[in-house]
Amino acid sequence: MDTIAPKTPATLPFAAWQAMAPAEAAREVHRRLAALPANLRSAALAWVRPERELAAELEMSVTAQPLHGIPYLLKDLYDLTGVPTKAGSTFLDRARGLPAHDAAIVGRLRERGAACAGKTHLVEFAAGLFGDNAHYGDCPHPLFPDRLSGGSSSGSAALVAAGVTPLAIGSDTGGSVRVPAAFCGLFGFRLTPGDELIRDAMPLSPSLDTAGWFTAHAADMLVTWAALVPCRVAASRRTGPATSADPTVNSPPRGCYLPAATLGIPFDAATAAACDRTAAGFTSPADQATTSALLAAWTDAIEAYTITALSEARVVHRDWLAPYHEHYEPSIWQRFTDGGRYASEQLAKAAATMAGVRAAWRQFFAAYDFLVLPCAPFPAPRKADCTPEARRQILTLTTPASLGGLPALTIPVPLPSGLTAGLQVILPVANSPVVPWLLKAK
Repeated sequence: MDTIAPKTPATLPFAAWQAMAPAEAAREVHRRLAALPANLRSAALAWVRPERELAAELEMSVTAQPLHGIPYLLKDLYDLTGVPTKAGSTFLDRARGLPAHDAAIVGRLRERGAACAGKTHLVEFAAGLFGDNAHYGDCPHPLFPDRLSGGSSSGSAALVAAGVTPLAIGSDTGGSVRVPAAFCGLFGFRLTPGDELIRDAMPLSPSLDTAGWFTAHAADMLVTWAALVPCRVAASRRTGPATSADPTVNSPPRGCYLPAATLGIPFDAATAAACDRTAAGFTSPADQATTSALLAAWTDAIEAYTITALSEARVVHRDWLAPYHEHYEPSIWQRFTDGGRYASEQLAKAAATMAGVRAAWRQFFAAYDFLVLPCAPFPAPRKADCTPEARRQILTLTTPASLGGLPALTIPVPLPSGLTAGLQVILPVANSPVVPWLLKAK
């Protein structure tokens, strides 16, 4: 049985990093990286900016910028000029060459004052949820090294949880921010497909991929959200029944949660209890009609997600699958190859399921501002527990928002063992006022 793990170096909040001189902050990042266990460092870190260069980058930010003085880490499917982008593989840089331009998210972060300290490993081509990688090593949980960090944004989550930087960028297609945030005890945010911050990243499934990020502290998530999500609104968008003439005036957002017992999958008992208890602190359980309508719409969500994601991945990789066959992790090569074998009837059914999921979400958000679900039915797993059935259980919880193309805020939930779970707060829009309402409550 797990006991409470020893702490890694403190996860310093933004304010502590901003109080450091640029050279001191750069030195601290490198000191913290050097202190990591070798297997965590090799599995999580793809590239690190030299200390002097990082100090110079930090020196360029000014205090008027919301993320001034913040070092961050970048998931290695976003381009950084002159630095190989491998996306967890061994060959992508050979197939595509060195990037000539920074990704849009890098430019946005630089405009806001943040400096890229390095790039992080991931599940190969972002095609997994547990943090495993045959080329660079499975990414261990920084506090429980016999368990995995979750993925596919494994390195980004693990290094924020280890205190190396206070911010890291990830991506989320089927749960790749939400799941590692839950496993590593972090706040996470997932944007929406097609957003400019994901359009130039190495894709897994272009119609489902989203950008996202991790922080260890609620206040830091709020600062990052305000800096990266445009057109922030100031009032609740509630459109459901209200008791006042104007429901947007001083009106708390209206939400609900689905208790673990309603979700149709086995839950670890401690995870179920903690997630339900934490969700109840924000809102009330969904009524029976709402629960039934959502669950009915989600019945075929995993199949639709799998067909959509893999058929699109096959298109992305079609020119590489033959010449680089031996360089792919075999199971990923097989899944991408099989993505080209779906019949037209299967593709049509997946599209219809997605349309049904989106219609159910529109109906839900006509009355509510947010829905709360667990991110996973168990805490960070050991390698032996990373089974197809465990993956399916996670996807039961994550694919509804993925097929809906919806943003989500992940909130960590502590467990008695010292491990963590997480709640995903699913939102109609990324700039929802629910985000500051929740984060200020934390």
